[in-house]
Amino acid sequence: MEKVDLGVDEAGRGPALGPLVVCAISMPKEDRRILSDLGVKDSKKLSKKRREEIYQEIIAQSVSMNWSIAVEICEAERIDKWMSNGNLNSLEVKLFSEAICKVANPAKKPSIFVDACDVDEARFGKNVMASLGSEWLKCEICSLHKLDEKDSLVGAASIIAKKVRDDEVEKLSKQVGIELGSGYPADPLTKIAIRELCNLEMPHECLRWSWSNVKRVWIEENKRPLPKRYLDEGEKTQTAIHEWK
Repeated sequence: MEKVDLGVDEAGRGPALGPLVVCAISMPKEDRRILSDLGVKDSKKLSKKRREEIYQEIIAQSVSMNWSIAVEICEAERIDKWMSNGNLNSLEVKLFSEAICKVANPAKKPSIFVDACDVDEARFGKNVMASLGSEWLKCEICSLHKLDEKDSLVGAASIIAKKVRDDEVEKLSKQVGIELGSGYPADPLTKIAIRELCNLEMPHECLRWSWSNVKRVWIEENKRPLPKRYLDEGEKTQTAIHEWK
């Protein structure tokens, strides 16, 4: 049986706006050498220009070599809904498992390599396997911090995830008519954008309402609590401004 390797990584865990993107890519183990030849490495260590060049090369190779790629785009709305009862670690476990299921057959017993999103590397790997289900139990998983720096397959997943997220944020910038920046709280452009997107009757849908900096800016701009994005069962929906005063 042909040995299959599978790598998974994410982009956009920390930003206060835009989606969280997870990419999974699977290929025959022997094809890893192609990634090395392409110069694949952690997306954060590549310039935007070089990252986009390698992204295009990976996509082209995936078509000719029949690699499988899946991308999960988790919008801010879903993130907030999940965060009402969960946390980012458990959300990423869910997204990683969803992406993995789209690119490989557990019957082929792929070796799975994931960039651990939990402070406890082993726990993250165990949780991903538990989320995948019993049919994946015979597969091996390697769950380590900064695996995108150490493993070319995970590095390829990081490049795709980063490219897709950047494209999604660019689309959002055009839609709202504001330069959103990277989305990270320290980005000056993002700080300005969050304030403008909070200066509305309701926070803009591209914002992650559950983020502390969004809550803080909303209160500063509106002098009232941040509305609930998701209401408890039976709770009255409040939309008019006077209802929040």
